[in-house]
Amino acid sequence: MISDFRIKEFIALFYRIFLIYLCYFFCRVLFVYFNNDLVQVKSISQLAELCYYGLRFDNVAIVYSNMIFILMSIIPSKKTTFLLYQKILFWVYWICNAFFISLNFVDFAYYRFNQNRLMSNFLEVVESEKNIIPLGFHFIWAYFHLFILYFAMLYLLAIAYKKVKVYPIVIIENYKRYQLSSIVLFFGTIALFVLGARGGDFKKSTRPITLIDAMDDVKTPQQADVVLSSAFTLIKTLGQDNFNKSKDRFTDQEVEKELKTIKQYPPSERFDEKPNLVIFILESMGREYWGALNEPYDIPDYKGYTPFLDSLARYSLIFPNGFATSRKSIHGMPSILAGIPSFETSYASSLYSRQEVESVVSVAHELGYNSSFFHGAANGSMGFLGFANTLGFERYYGRTEFNNDNEYDGYWGIWDEPFLLYMKSVLDQQKTPFLSSVFTITSHDPYLIPKEYEGKFDKGHVPMHQCVGYTDHALRQFFKESSNATWFDDTIFLFTADHGNQTHFPFYEETVNRFASPLMIFKPNSQLKGIDMRLASHMDIFPTVADLIDYPKPFKSWGRSLLSDQEHHPFVINYFSGGSYFIMDENFICVHNGNKAIGFYDVYDKSMEKNLIQNKTQEMIELEKKCSMFLEDYFETLMSGRKSSQTP
Repeated sequence: MISDFRIKEFIALFYRIFLIYLCYFFCRVLFVYFNNDLVQVKSISQLAELCYYGLRFDNVAIVYSNMIFILMSIIPSKKTTFLLYQKILFWVYWICNAFFISLNFVDFAYYRFNQNRLMSNFLEVVESEKNIIPLGFHFIWAYFHLFILYFAMLYLLAIAYKKVKVYPIVIIENYKRYQLSSIVLFFGTIALFVLGARGGDFKKSTRPITLIDAMDDVKTPQQADVVLSSAFTLIKTLGQDNFNKSKDRFTDQEVEKELKTIKQYPPSERFDEKPNLVIFILESMGREYWGALNEPYDIPDYKGYTPFLDSLARYSLIFPNGFATSRKSIHGMPSILAGIPSFETSYASSLYSRQEVESVVSVAHELGYNSSFFHGAANGSMGFLGFANTLGFERYYGRTEFNNDNEYDGYWGIWDEPFLLYMKSVLDQQKTPFLSSVFTITSHDPYLIPKEYEGKFDKGHVPMHQCVGYTDHALRQFFKESSNATWFDDTIFLFTADHGNQTHFPFYEETVNRFASPLMIFKPNSQLKGIDMRLASHMDIFPTVADLIDYPKPFKSWGRSLLSDQEHHPFVINYFSGGSYFIMDENFICVHNGNKAIGFYDVYDKSMEKNLIQNKTQEMIELEKKCSMFLEDYFETLMSGRKSSQTP
């Protein structure tokens, strides 16, 4: 081939990059197809609009993921056209894009559980697991259709790539013209791709775009995850621990006046003796499944799957307006036992998780309680063993201590029923007063129950429903066996869940209601009964426990005791789509980007369809300020290890 210019080589380069844009477009369409009940795209035109907004983020992901390929393609040398070089170039292109495209395919399935685009911390859920191989085979089988789609896309990409070929240059008649065109195209291409890497839209490029920029043009916050791509979110969060100190905009005194984080409750003397405490953290058992907690809501054709817990609720204090401040199982322990929410990264797996924090364990120990934690998975699973040690639990009981793999479910750990009965036998030997917590396992993907119970529990509408029925049965057996134990009558049982799971009823498909969490307190023969419709969250559990056991000293907590008459305005906070947070009080929901509010919604608008930010009221301004203060205090407290003994 005779050539003085490199036009055909650069045409081939831009054609090949265009193919990746097509792949990202189809990935975005498939993401919506598999998750539209969550992201709620309501029309083809709206999908097209979101795909257009997503181009900025695709620019960044494609440039970063193809950087080596691009540089290899534009080197000013005719050797780049040789056959061997072009073969190497193809494999660099195909392997790099196969990896980054795969991230989007992972999110077609994983987003339903995480409700957040894939980030660099996505392995935190399984990095401590010892059963990765059986889980891997399960996921391959369960999502085999996605593997077919994925490899079909890669096959078509390879075919399309080879449609435009670069032929070897044998003769260059004018070297000056060739070199000049090479240099011009080299620097021009670099400039173009640098602009793309910064997320430029050819109008302005003041700073590299981040996750929060996905919120700029969407009508509802959950659609930010359609605008983003998993490749972009992974690249942008790589190497970050996501614990970034907020700007010091408020003094300690201002924060304390607003948030009232230092709690101290006078002795209530509710009980003659120090009560034992058992905290049930029920895996994935969101509020949707609990019949008694849904009676206050008018949900058409509602049906619950927790007959035992519903019967217990009649003699308990229940909170039907409770919400989780965690999103994953690994977030559950710090959120529930220490009142520490987790946002992008689980606090339990962050750089700061090994420092001493105040929790239900620390206050119980000061009052002479014995403590134990139970989790039927392999010891160390989810990092629970390490964080249990950080909190100060004296004893940990897992699959190792259970020591009978005949009851192993084949994936996660010991079935709930035998493990809860094992826990009962351990508590029989434990010195009172004791604080114990158990994190159950069975109500989780792959949604299996023991073979002897197949057909016994209502399968409902989604696979999760029969698992809920089984775990409810396991709790029934635990209470049946425990009711005659010497410690039973003096024990407070607190029930909650780490997060929700599969939804069926439209009420729980609403964006904020996906975080709806059960909360119930039961003590035999006590006055702890009734229905409390006030807003409640995981953060309230720690101070509630401190109040229940008459802990007399001041301590730091962002929640408040659900039993105290002290005035503390309740709120819920959690991490949200597109690098943002939401905070909710009893009147409004505020979406906050870490610096300021970007949306306000009526508390009953839990799908967040009508943004009220253009009609901001003083009450909204105060909620925005509260969120800013919380984030500043949250990161300052956790990064500095400051406790109540260091109060202002």
